[in-house]
Amino acid sequence: MIELIASCVEDIPYFVSMEQNAETIEYIIPYSHEKHISEMLKDEIVYLSILESQVFVGFIILANDASSSVEFRRIVIGANGRGRGLGQLAIQKMELYCQSELKAHRIWLDVFDTNLRGQYLYQKLGYQQFDQQNIDGQLLFYFEKKLACTVN
Repeated sequence: MIELIASCVEDIPYFVSMEQNAETIEYIIPYSHEKHISEMLKDEIVYLSILESQVFVGFIILANDASSSVEFRRIVIGANGRGRGLGQLAIQKMELYCQSELKAHRIWLDVFDTNLRGQYLYQKLGYQQFDQQNIDGQLLFYFEKKLACTVN
């Protein structure tokens, strides 16, 4: 069983270490320890730690905006959690969190064209490509998912 909990500053060394892993670094632009602290202190940024049976296995970064959209900035699953479907489960829990806690109606993300595994997963979970852009010689795809409206 996995759960998402609010991250804390003490988790940042784990984030930095996970981002430097060879299987991760090719798909993201890693943050320094200081950058994580700076981001974590912003009101609109949400860090969620991913726990499996109360063991830290990864993290998610979200950016909440005022238009009921959430930018899904990052998911990183550490070596101790890879290849077991934990990323998919964490994304599904993150979507529920965005609906219930952030009152979001839409989640969007960007993914490098070289991250075929990520693209496959996002499409499998119902995300649809809506744009693409060339950034410094790398093609970036933009995906979104509309969330079902809930009655409060």
